[in-house]
Amino acid sequence: MSEPVVEIKVRDDGPYKVTGPVRLIDADGVVFDVAGDRPIALCRCGHSQTKPFCDATHKTAGFESCPRAARA
Repeated sequence: MSEPVVEIKVRDDGPYKVTGPVRLIDADGVVFDVAGDRPIALCRCGHSQTKPFCDATHKTAGFESCPRAARA
């Protein structure tokens, strides 16, 4: 039986969308309470009031970032 896949998607001008079974742990080693069966969005812009989670503030903060992976 294979391990479940965790996917982290970089969304253009937005958050990281994390799908799959993950544990999110703070710098003190305390685990955030997140539902294991639904995706989470992690802030990339630094303006969210609910860090590390995205609260969509990037839309009004003017955050722009559209990185692309190098293709082989």
